[in-house]
Amino acid sequence: MSKYKAEKVVLDGIRFDSKDEARYYLYLKKLKSESKIENFELQPKYELQPKFKKNAKSFLPVFYIADFLIYHLDGSLEVIDIKGMATETAKLKRKLFEYRYPDLNLSWLIRSLKYSETGWIDCDELKKIRRENKKCK
Repeated sequence: MSKYKAEKVVLDGIRFDSKDEARYYLYLKKLKSESKIENFELQPKYELQPKFKKNAKSFLPVFYIADFLIYHLDGSLEVIDIKGMATETAKLKRKLFEYRYPDLNLSWLIRSLKYSETGWIDCDELKKIRRENKKCK
């Protein structure tokens, strides 16, 4: 178990960082079998900053490794990250990703049976719903 209480799961011989990530993998397999998506990839890697040298010191490149890349039927691509909690590092990398890859759609999803028919909802959308619900109380 990680420090964020996410349990690692092995499914189809693939090791996932959390139960929710494994559930989303099964969800994508179902969408593909129903021909609702073209295909998907696991762990796509995007360079946010290349390696460089400064004052004789070498710096490694910075990467964003998402959970999934979905190939939609219309030819569009969607990068998916399953989140339980957004760390400050993750938020910074998201900003860098959005700047570096403006033509790619990045979605941070959370599992929510309460607020979504599919069981998955965008993190920002869920925050907005929860804020609105707080105002109503």
